[in-house]
Amino acid sequence: MSNSEFRARAREQLDGNIFSEKWLMAIAACFIVSSLSTIAGSVIPYIGALLVVGPLSYGLSYVFLNQARNGQSINLGDLFKGFNEDLLQNFLLGLMISIFTYLWSMLFVIPGIIKAYSYSMAYYIKVDNPTWGWKDCIDESRKKMDGHKMELFILDLSFIGWILLGSLLCGFGVLWVVPYMNASHAHFYETIR
Repeated sequence: MSNSEFRARAREQLDGNIFSEKWLMAIAACFIVSSLSTIAGSVIPYIGALLVVGPLSYGLSYVFLNQARNGQSINLGDLFKGFNEDLLQNFLLGLMISIFTYLWSMLFVIPGIIKAYSYSMAYYIKVDNPTWGWKDCIDESRKKMDGHKMELFILDLSFIGWILLGSLLCGFGVLWVVPYMNASHAHFYETIR
């Protein structure tokens, strides 16, 4: 599937109209996760964000994957599923992805980016396999992304124009781009699954 098809499916998932209820709920979901991570990081520097990144990323992956599969509107309460369902493994998943990516980045920036893309599907895999541990999700993500990292990287690059345009609007426009990217990632996962 081409990048334009992933983006088209994402727009269709979000109802195409940037002021539709689905798109506004997706914006709210991304904003809540980003805000809570930032607040946690400022309350307990460095450690706070690590405490919530795994469960919140699981919840964000859950809502976008559920929306991609069922076309339902996002339920903001589902963002916190990572705290209710297997909290320890969701926390460890976020922690270990952060640690591994950081360690690979210490070698040089490029290996860190490559590993970040290797681990990028781990939360979606955890959503599909709720009983799996963090290591199983990371290993499966690495397997699924073998040969697909460049495809996802190019998909992300295709959003650069939107991000730049959104940044020109005092960053306000980026609020619409982030859910668009998340929806595209959910469809990317569905394709490689």
